[in-house]
Amino acid sequence: MKRSATPYLFLLPYLAIFALFWAWPILESLLLSFQNTRVSPPVWNLSINWGRILGDAAFWDALRNTVLILVIQVPLMLALATALAVALNSQLLRAKGFFRFAFFAPVVVGAVAYSAVFRLLFNQNGAVNAALGTQINWIFDPVGAMAVIIITLTWRWTGYNAIIILAGLQSIPKDLYEAAEIDGASPWQQFWRITVPSLRPVLLFCLVLSIIGTLQLFTEPWLITNGGPGTATTTLGVYLYRQGFQNINFGYASTIAYAITLLALVFSIIQLRLFGRES
Repeated sequence: MKRSATPYLFLLPYLAIFALFWAWPILESLLLSFQNTRVSPPVWNLSINWGRILGDAAFWDALRNTVLILVIQVPLMLALATALAVALNSQLLRAKGFFRFAFFAPVVVGAVAYSAVFRLLFNQNGAVNAALGTQINWIFDPVGAMAVIIITLTWRWTGYNAIIILAGLQSIPKDLYEAAEIDGASPWQQFWRITVPSLRPVLLFCLVLSIIGTLQLFTEPWLITNGGPGTATTTLGVYLYRQGFQNINFGYASTIAYAITLLALVFSIIQLRLFGRES
């Protein structure tokens, strides 16, 4: 019995930390979503928060902004990441290690640092306007602010996804390309007939992670545009933060958190059903 208990003793520190800092907060958040936390002490009210979220125009506005970023940024980023991965995998490219690190490096940069840099770049008197010869007020224009958020996210996560896709590329047997070349297939035909189908599981993995990450998006909108102008870039993450830590309504913030979880689950299931099927 001592021998069989030994592995669990090694796992005990991790399990204790997991239970204290992960499992319990998740359960507590679920319980808070069914309580009215605007009174002291909080009282149970099963419908106050979940009933409110259905008719909350601000929540649906934040959801619309989040979905807009998701629909534009995620496909754009994955397309660029795939193209970049193909380029990094090319036999013609020299100093591959340097370029792989260079494109992966944005993920290592702290969110506060690069958000501040992008805010300065897209300032009305910043480098972007100077390069374009314009005076666009990016941060305080609804369309411009959304464009800045999308550009920022694409800059940070394209290289990260490219490295994952590159790993998938390197697992494709070279024999397939050699056979296709003998049959007279052009490089473009090889890409669509061999590369893309073979990368399907990897692309699905990147897509699901990107969707979940976008639904949780908080840092960039909060630090670059503060969710503005108005509510033009207020995402679900920003709205959750405002409800929880500015309005001190932890019950409703917990409800928003679980709504994000349910949305991520639904989107993931849809993606797996649509793109995860075997050919």
